[in-house]
Amino acid sequence: MDHSAVLAAYDTQIRQNLDPDGPGVLIERVGGVVRRVAAAHDWNGVLWSHLDEDTADESIAAQVRHFTSLGLSFEWKAYTHDLPADLPDRLLAAGFVPEPAETVMVADVEELRLDAAPPEGIRLLPVTDADGVRLMTEVHEQAFGTDGTDLGRQLLDQLTHTPETVAAVVAMAGAVPVSSARIEFRPGTDFAGLWGGGTVTEWRGRGIYRSLIAHRARIAAARGVRHLQVDASSESRPILRRLGFAELSTTTPYVYEPPLAPAA
Repeated sequence: MDHSAVLAAYDTQIRQNLDPDGPGVLIERVGGVVRRVAAAHDWNGVLWSHLDEDTADESIAAQVRHFTSLGLSFEWKAYTHDLPADLPDRLLAAGFVPEPAETVMVADVEELRLDAAPPEGIRLLPVTDADGVRLMTEVHEQAFGTDGTDLGRQLLDQLTHTPETVAAVVAMAGAVPVSSARIEFRPGTDFAGLWGGGTVTEWRGRGIYRSLIAHRARIAAARGVRHLQVDASSESRPILRRLGFAELSTTTPYVYEPPLAPAA
């Protein structure tokens, strides 16, 4: 894989030129920024910016004003190769709060091993309706310790309105959901994204996560997708590296929460 070429393609196709990918989603290009604006339970934020030392602060302030006027919290996805080099410091000064950094990892689908089966006693259940979303939300809350309500609403929106853009799966141990993940497709691009892979604590280390990667990679291969992309945590990065994913960049989500309105 030509890492520089693939990173350039990712920036161009996914960050700069992404089409609206859900009900009510707007992709707006203004002031050197590409932003995604959606419902409050969906993902809102800055996908791409082309800024310099003279334009960065005003552009950051403009995004804060825009999303705050809509009553929306939002995320600025800052990458290590973004300019200006001190963009993270400027975001911090503007009131953004950083979340843990993630490694952007990409693999050629044709080079991945797709034969990793789930361990004995585990079956993979496709998520296609509200019952499946409920199981997936249950796993998310146990695996990550965060509320999964917004994720559930977002996924159900996708399955209802744009089912061709997502495939989700839950790993079941009997009637108990123990792991889950999804793949999101970007029609017209070379990429599909692997998201949300998580396993409840007592079921980790058994190969379930690896089998979910292979399951989604097989779906991608059947659809002719060229590259799989993951924003990998420190826990998943070693597994992905062993499977053939390469590290291209690092991204840190910087989150801005609008100030609460004063009580009446």
